[in-house]
Amino acid sequence: MSTETPQSSDVERNVVERLRASPFLQELLSNRIAVFGLLIIGTMFAVAIYARLTYELDAIVDTMFNANPTQAAPSTEFWFGTDGQARDIFPRVLYGAWYALKFGTATVLASTVLGIAAGVVAAYYGDLTDNVIMRTMDVLLSFPSLLLALALVTIFPESLGLWRAVAALTLVYTPRFARVVRGAALKVLEDEYIDATYALGATDPRLLIRHVLPNCLAPITVQSTLNYGLAIIDIAALSFLGFGASPGDPSWGMMLSEGVERGLFSGAWWWSFFSGLFLALTVLGFNLLGDGMRDALDPRMRDTVD
Repeated sequence: MSTETPQSSDVERNVVERLRASPFLQELLSNRIAVFGLLIIGTMFAVAIYARLTYELDAIVDTMFNANPTQAAPSTEFWFGTDGQARDIFPRVLYGAWYALKFGTATVLASTVLGIAAGVVAAYYGDLTDNVIMRTMDVLLSFPSLLLALALVTIFPESLGLWRAVAALTLVYTPRFARVVRGAALKVLEDEYIDATYALGATDPRLLIRHVLPNCLAPITVQSTLNYGLAIIDIAALSFLGFGASPGDPSWGMMLSEGVERGLFSGAWWWSFFSGLFLALTVLGFNLLGDGMRDALDPRMRDTVD
């Protein structure tokens, strides 16, 4: 017998009806490119969860000389072949999806929170506060992102592994969110209802959290989606250069580095091919979804580009 109450079923029905009636979702789902990107992202998340629940990390990191052949080409037994340590590349590439999405999510969440805080505070208080915050952001933006990340990642101890790449990239991406949020917040603060809310006695935190921030979610969402792909590829780039994952970790960047350094010279193209393919598909998915979300939230931009 169902224990669902009439009130709970009505609430769920109302939520579903609102989602179906949402112009944003209708516009997004009508964009085939965005839907394709969403399917890629959904597949990668499914792969990441499957790998996390199926494989033991130690089993795919340790050498397997006594169990598998070394540098075996892709076959029905080893779908993606084996590497120089006789490790099966297939579970390593799948587990790499977990690494990419896990650390990419941490990077985007941290930089989004810091960027929102900096952008909203700068827009609301203005004057000296605005100048100090935004000039600091301008200094950070004046450096190439990967070069700045390389400089920052050396500050953190190597024992942190990929978390030091997350910390460095968080500082690199924060200015991007701060500029976007500041511009959106300045437009919202010009509306009359903000003055009316302030006149009714709303405190600064309430005004910013309940009224300003919700009206800035559109550009924040688009920027977060696009930065998600950038975070994944930058984390891979740092690992490729030796400033991210530790040797043996199933990181796509580390597998690319090992494949280019040792595999290509020996003709073992599969060392780097499959990790690079998964990395490219994941970044492509987030870029396609981000473009689709931008068009759905601002159709005028799409018309201008077309």
